[in-house]
Amino acid sequence: MNAKKKNLIVGAGFAGGTIANLIADKLNEQVVIIDKKSHLAGNSHDFRDENGIMIHKYGSHIFHTNSEKVWNFIKKFGSFNQYMHKVYALIDGIETTIPFNFNTLYNVFPQKLANKIEEKLLQKFEYNSKVPILEFLKQDDKDLKFLANYIYEKVFLHYTAKQWNVNPKDIDSAVTARVPVYLSKDNRYFQDKYQGIPLEGYTKLVENMLNSPNIEIRLNTNFKDINEQFERIFYTGSIDEFFDYKFGILPYRSVNFKFETHTKDFYQQNSVINYPCNYDFTRIHEFKHYLNDKSDKTVIAKEYSENFELEKNERYYPVLNDQNINLYNKYFAEAKKLNNVYFLGRLGDYKYYDMDKAILRAIEMFEEVCL
Repeated sequence: MNAKKKNLIVGAGFAGGTIANLIADKLNEQVVIIDKKSHLAGNSHDFRDENGIMIHKYGSHIFHTNSEKVWNFIKKFGSFNQYMHKVYALIDGIETTIPFNFNTLYNVFPQKLANKIEEKLLQKFEYNSKVPILEFLKQDDKDLKFLANYIYEKVFLHYTAKQWNVNPKDIDSAVTARVPVYLSKDNRYFQDKYQGIPLEGYTKLVENMLNSPNIEIRLNTNFKDINEQFERIFYTGSIDEFFDYKFGILPYRSVNFKFETHTKDFYQQNSVINYPCNYDFTRIHEFKHYLNDKSDKTVIAKEYSENFELEKNERYYPVLNDQNINLYNKYFAEAKKLNNVYFLGRLGDYKYYDMDKAILRAIEMFEEVCL
């Protein structure tokens, strides 16, 4: 059976890889997938270094989803371990779990005070629920208000200031107040049904996704250098770049990782430790924890937040305020005028997608456009 149509997919991350696989497999159509990077998997790219450690080049990526559709799709391309992510933070010199839960409560407060606060929490809220700290501030109880203010100050305020490069005085407390406290002893960062790290890495997962005679992969290739005509284009790059920034550049926050190699089994007790109130970096990643790699060395990455600058660094987090959303909407209106050009992914949609949401978006677009 001959391939019927030719498709161009821009970006070989999870969104592009997913829709490429579906078109090649379900429709038996030819696909050209390009990426300006020198590797597959976009910002999920990983590789084994000279020490045998699987390094997440662009920071820790933990796969988690509640979607049966996404899980049934992704597990076809590789096996996952049962890693369940936990995050620690240094609060008042104590390494403890976040999001803030009952274990955190007893780690950072004297037992008598922790007992009193726990009792009041359980009188007003259900066990195993997530309660925004704003709810504590609404209560006419000095201990619950103390707890809310403590969490706001010690866990979120300064971390947010570093991550988004804003003065703590300019952070809207109403935004941060929506962050929940977990009335539980569950230390997992995510509670999704399916969680894990692919045993052969994310790059191998995407490589397997694209392993088809109908798919041609071109790395180190810029969209503007493509001269062929395609019947359909699926664009996962930045939507403002597609339109040559005619309305201006969409703002993002970026991340700079400082990698260090240490001759020891482990540098820290957990894969990720946040530093809300100390140092200029936001957190330290240690990659050996994810696949239990064996080596007499370990590799860490200190994460520093910075503004995105064209040609200098990577786009990570869209800065989603009214002004920037209005700017995106101008590009979205332009995109709707195009025939057979479709935008998706973090950069195409100007949204911060977890990996499973990027995959789901691609599956849904395939079903909408191609079936």
